[in-house]
Amino acid sequence: MKDNSSPLNSTGIDGLDAILCGGLTPYRLYVIEGSPGAGKTTLALQFLQAGAKRGERVLYISLSETEEELRAVAASHGWTLEGVNVRELIPSENSLNPEEQYSMFHPAEVELGETTRAILQDAETYKPSRVVFRFAVGAAPARRQSATLPAADPRAQTILFEPQMHGVHAGRPCDAGT
Repeated sequence: MKDNSSPLNSTGIDGLDAILCGGLTPYRLYVIEGSPGAGKTTLALQFLQAGAKRGERVLYISLSETEEELRAVAASHGWTLEGVNVRELIPSENSLNPEEQYSMFHPAEVELGETTRAILQDAETYKPSRVVFRFAVGAAPARRQSATLPAADPRAQTILFEPQMHGVHAGRPCDAGT
């Protein structure tokens, strides 16, 4: 039995949408994990581009790669990032300066607050319907320790997130019987 009360959101990949019975259920969080080169960024860009093509506001938040690197990935596929808002939240080189270091607080405590504020500001500014968070698990030892993530894991994670906009949670449109 199908529930057509809320349409699915395309991943931007026809074959994956077919496997998923039409796409991703809106208002959910999806974690994509894999080794370098597995296609996490490619999937994330296709997900956002599919939304942008529908006129949705979309946001890519990077904690591990620069906008220039992201544009290079898109260009390697013959794409642009038109319609995709990109927010880089990578610590600057100046933050590595000893004078810029914190002595009373663990850096993760302060950085998390700054990062959270920046993300919330972007959510308010862009009001996106699709968001991608991109970070590398092994990229920052201090953050890894504070987040209790495994130190030896070289994989990166991409989180595809569709904020709940109208207080409605959609059901899955297809079940095992279809």
